[in-house]
Amino acid sequence: MKVEKIEYQAGSVGAIGALIYDEKVSDKRPLLLVSPNWLGVSDEAIERVKTMAGSKYVAFIADMYGAGKVSKGPPEAAELANGLRADAPERRRRITAALETLRKESEKRGIGDLSRQAAAGFCFGGGNVLELARTGADVKAVICLHGDLKTSLPSKKGDIKAAVCIMHGAADPAVPNADREAVETEMEASGAKWQMTVFGHLLHSFTEEESNAPGIAQFDPGAARQCYAMIDTFATDAFDGKL
Repeated sequence: MKVEKIEYQAGSVGAIGALIYDEKVSDKRPLLLVSPNWLGVSDEAIERVKTMAGSKYVAFIADMYGAGKVSKGPPEAAELANGLRADAPERRRRITAALETLRKESEKRGIGDLSRQAAAGFCFGGGNVLELARTGADVKAVICLHGDLKTSLPSKKGDIKAAVCIMHGAADPAVPNADREAVETEMEASGAKWQMTVFGHLLHSFTEEESNAPGIAQFDPGAARQCYAMIDTFATDAFDGKL
């Protein structure tokens, strides 16, 4: 798998994301934008996206903090992520810039099928891709895994063009039931094609093997396996108009 660090302008910051693809495949492939958790474009995120992309996708990891910054851990990550959570317009500018960079760089290399585009995000990154969907971005599918659901700029009817899939842990302490109920109400009011799968008893970050914060986040291998399969199935069905 080829990993290329790409510099681009994202909202108010200069960013460094990672373009990931199998250089042995010559065919044009669907585009998959991935917004990582609040640690940023970490080594773990790169390894995860290499597996997600495989030979099927051209993937790009969004840099939401600028300069390719990787957080040292929860205190710093919380400060960085919360700054963007409080500024939805800037958050949207940065995730939109990452999508535009994926399109541009894949087209430059002749490897991307721009008629098939999807975005997936983990935790803070899940909130980022939901904000992308709320902008009306021209992508077929948006997948949020144990992500932020709350927004200060909820979508209105007709705003969301992508099909939306949310995967969530029923016992996630980071995202209260009120947020789940609010996003359900928002999705219904927007007229979006959407679905939510709630995994019983699971905490936050259940698809990320490196996550372990007692009482807050816990990896679950069975649910993780299901979710990664669902990402591909949901995106493929959206590409093929089968949702």
